[in-house]
Amino acid sequence: MKDLKFDEKGLIPAIVQDDTTKEVLMLAYMNEASLKKTLETGETWFWSRSRKELWHKGETSGHIQRVKHISYDCDGDTLLIQVLQKGAACHTGEKSCFFNPLYGEKEEGKVGSEILEKLYGIIANRKENPKEGSYTNYLFDKGIDKMLKKVGEETAEVIIAAKNPGKEELVYETSDLFYHLLVLLREKDIAPEEIFIELNKRFK
Repeated sequence: MKDLKFDEKGLIPAIVQDDTTKEVLMLAYMNEASLKKTLETGETWFWSRSRKELWHKGETSGHIQRVKHISYDCDGDTLLIQVLQKGAACHTGEKSCFFNPLYGEKEEGKVGSEILEKLYGIIANRKENPKEGSYTNYLFDKGIDKMLKKVGEETAEVIIAAKNPGKEELVYETSDLFYHLLVLLREKDIAPEEIFIELNKRFK
């Protein structure tokens, strides 16, 4: 740590980035103690400036960050921590804390694969913060057998839709299947990133 420059309060900003997608997830602060805990445990620990104490990211929500790489910038006054994020990084249920647009060109109607992670974040938030009347909470309350039954039913619906002409029905049923699979993954404490990593291995 000798090359790191902590500020007058003994803190250094830490940018947290998804190691798989390279999306910036959050900005927090570390002191020497939290950095040492991070290095020792392989999970992120930060210094809470409001509570004046160390905090283990995901300790109560289960949305832990497994550290893959840590580097520092040319001045030694900022950390970049690349992690495998389980669930949502933001307390709002969003995958990333940086979801409020301020400036930038917007491609109308364009939606990418990040929607899966956003949906998973919402599902994870529902599990941690149940909402009355939520179908997602209904599935969590019923448990694994109900989830597996729904995955089976939706898989059958995808097969039937694929046999029919046109693509609208197949798109609809596949969307249902994706949703129920994400609920199942959250129940089994598996983040989408773990699936992405496994898929990436198959290109090698």
